[in-house]
Amino acid sequence: MSEDHRDWRVLSDEAATQDLGRALAQALQPGEAICLSGPLGAGKSTMARALVRALTTPDEDVPSPTFTLVQFYEGPRLHVAHFDLYRLSSPDEAYEIGLDEALEDGAAVIEWPERLEGALPPDRLDVEIAPAKGGGEQGRRVRLVPHGAWEGRRLELGS
Repeated sequence: MSEDHRDWRVLSDEAATQDLGRALAQALQPGEAICLSGPLGAGKSTMARALVRALTTPDEDVPSPTFTLVQFYEGPRLHVAHFDLYRLSSPDEAYEIGLDEALEDGAAVIEWPERLEGALPPDRLDVEIAPAKGGGEQGRRVRLVPHGAWEGRRLELGS
């Protein structure tokens, strides 16, 4: 994919990370995935939690699925599954715990998608999160990389 399809932005604080999660929730459609990549502590869970709450209720309990591997949520517009694949040892395990079914019944938010190697969902938005680097930037840097149905989609992400 060419560099033209990538959108780098700075998220100044946790609230900006949550705002992006809520905006992505509005764009997410059935059968699609949002794949969150980045180092530990980069803000993947913060963004996933905001996204799930935007699809369900603002006070939805959204624990990290680090140990359960997946949590399922039913929203009025869309069912969503939140996967944390950090502890997976093979891509097949993600499908054994319900990734296919989640995409058939709704959508998925996937933390640590690199564990899927070549088995990533075709209709996905890759969201790469990293700490901001130098130059006076604070917060996080985020790069959005669309695939499949996400390509060419206009995202209303604010400033």
